[in-house]
Amino acid sequence: MKPHSIIFLIGAVVCLLAMVTTPALANKTALRIEAPTEVSPGSTITITLHVMHKGNNLFHYTNWVRVSINGTELQRWEFSRSNRPESENFTLTKTYTVSEPLEIVAEANCNLHGSAGPAFAAVKLK
Repeated sequence: MKPHSIIFLIGAVVCLLAMVTTPALANKTALRIEAPTEVSPGSTITITLHVMHKGNNLFHYTNWVRVSINGTELQRWEFSRSNRPESENFTLTKTYTVSEPLEIVAEANCNLHGSAGPAFAAVKLK
């Protein structure tokens, strides 16, 4: 192998490691749930997930988001290198018809750094 090829290869590896391990430029994916706190039975609500993450490129992105209601998964969004979220911070929405009090749990995950943990919200009946 020629010396300039070795230098190029070492430089590429150092750059890749810097992108992956720099905490100031990357973090765990977190989210916040937006939903009404109290509704009448039979109401249809909109649940909005505000996903926050530093990093959205071929190597580093939010790879899934899920939302559950009363312990049952309502929706799961899967992302990949070729199908990444539209930006670092984005929103997802889901509608749901309320027939009982709800405990909403949502979580999102970074493909490299993991999740900041689940977010919780509750909806009471009037």
